[in-house]
Amino acid sequence: MKIFLKSLAAVLMTTLVFTACNKVEDLPVYGNGTAVQLSATSQSLAATAADSSNVLVTFNWTDAKYATSLANQKYILEMAVAGSNFANSASKTIMGSLTASFTAKEVNDILLGFGFTFGVAGDVEARIVSSYGNNNERLISNVLTINATPYRVPPKVTLPFTGRLYIIGGATDFGWNQANPMPPVRELTPLSETSWGGIFHFSGSSAYLLLPEAGSWNNKYSVQDNSIPGAANEGAFGYNLPQDIPGNFAQGDNWYKAIFDFQIGRYKVTKEDHPMKEELFITGDATPSSWTNSPPPTQKFNMITNGVFEIIMSFEPGKLYKFLDTNGQWQPQFGGDNAAGGDLGANYGGGNDPAAIPTPAVAGNYKVQVNFITKKYTVTLQ
Repeated sequence: MKIFLKSLAAVLMTTLVFTACNKVEDLPVYGNGTAVQLSATSQSLAATAADSSNVLVTFNWTDAKYATSLANQKYILEMAVAGSNFANSASKTIMGSLTASFTAKEVNDILLGFGFTFGVAGDVEARIVSSYGNNNERLISNVLTINATPYRVPPKVTLPFTGRLYIIGGATDFGWNQANPMPPVRELTPLSETSWGGIFHFSGSSAYLLLPEAGSWNNKYSVQDNSIPGAANEGAFGYNLPQDIPGNFAQGDNWYKAIFDFQIGRYKVTKEDHPMKEELFITGDATPSSWTNSPPPTQKFNMITNGVFEIIMSFEPGKLYKFLDTNGQWQPQFGGDNAAGGDLGANYGGGNDPAAIPTPAVAGNYKVQVNFITKKYTVTLQ
């Protein structure tokens, strides 16, 4: 037993000596860096489609002076709408370099992603977020403000050659009937140079198409495959598709707002809480019949396209008016608080009535337009 204890003691002593002789070195400690200074070759950017592949702007920044080689340093260039505090920013990560260039197409795509309008200048902000390669010691640079103008790119889907767009299909209340001319309720409303929309009652038992020409089946807009999950809600669409499946499935029995964006080639269908009527009337002391829920035919709007109504009225200053979509009822009722136009207030029943719209300060004939797709109204002197 004594021999065994002596042997064990020897082993323990050897282990202790070995451990003491192999001390673990301290981990390396890197110093703090310095926030970089960002600059750009230009802070006013405007290009054309012909410049798309050319470098439009180059960003340069100073060394962050981290305690590792440049190859192990990370720099993230962020761009965002000015004043957004870099929410929803576009970013580009650069390793081992103090510069980054962007082509006109790259800048244009970023601007359009921010929702900028073709040919209209807007401000974006740029900054650098620097760090070690493992994201430690993150530092933020100065912020540059850049005025940039996006250029127009061809729409992804060919625009209607007639400049007009009609809906047809068993999913609609109109069926597959090819009326010529099409009634205004079947004509989608232009929302911009490259987008159209309308409010329709859809059923889920069939499908629909869009036509650029009333009375003709020669050209149509549809989806490539209406069996894709979610195709009733949103997706890509095209023009005269080679393997055309006729339209996309509608949702269940309800009212929907359908928007078709030809610029990006996508559509979106969202549920509407209230039906869109095909009539609209004006009432109030600004009108010949004063305040009544049964205005005469002379106070009935003309439907121009789906969801858009217009009427010409002679207004005097200091009067008020509202809109009704059902003759003989006070609700639904629509109004606003701005003489020149603005957001369209509504009471579909059971809520508070919207404000009455004041007449303009100058007497004259005015065109009043009500748009139920954008939920806006406008008043313009004729």
